[in-house]
Amino acid sequence: MLKLADRMVISFCAGVSASTAHTWTTIRTGADVRVMTRKSVDDPGRPPGIVLSAATSFWLPVSPKRVFDFLRDENSRNEWDILSNGGVVQEMAHIANGRDTGNCVSLLRVNSANSSQTNMLILQESCTDATSSFVIYAPVDIVSMNVVLNGGDPDYVALLPSGFAILPGGTSGVTDAISGSGGSLLTVAFQILVDSVPTAKLSRIGCNS
Repeated sequence: MLKLADRMVISFCAGVSASTAHTWTTIRTGADVRVMTRKSVDDPGRPPGIVLSAATSFWLPVSPKRVFDFLRDENSRNEWDILSNGGVVQEMAHIANGRDTGNCVSLLRVNSANSSQTNMLILQESCTDATSSFVIYAPVDIVSMNVVLNGGDPDYVALLPSGFAILPGGTSGVTDAISGSGGSLLTVAFQILVDSVPTAKLSRIGCNS
């Protein structure tokens, strides 16, 4: 489970940074949102097709600790995560991976009235220190997760992670990470599969969505 979470974080960072090792095609960029696409072919760690990544950064007049605690708390998840579909999110597994109580890998289950989501779990890793914090998550199906928990190879579980990176930043540009006061620079990035056919062309309607 930790190995799967580690790959999830690496995949998220690759989707935001668009390094030369992970080639993305920029279809929209500006002061508000950057949108990129990538073709996923013969990659057992990603679903096949065209993956779209949308990312933006903005400042919040809220301390980094408060933002981090809100985003990682499963009880407040239905206030911002469309995957919860307004349902109750329950933590099924919790693995601590740091001294801070916020440093952990969690396996979440959505108890939703929508029957189509009963086979979906959410893998999440959260991490925080004095310099930055992140909350990264990805939906996984129960069958794949059971394979991993029973000793199966996590490299063959398809993941499309989304998440948040939080940097401390006061209103005057002076950071105050120790006291947790001041504001936060929040980067939000989402990845979705827009077409299961890698050779498909992304329509203008899809871009606007």
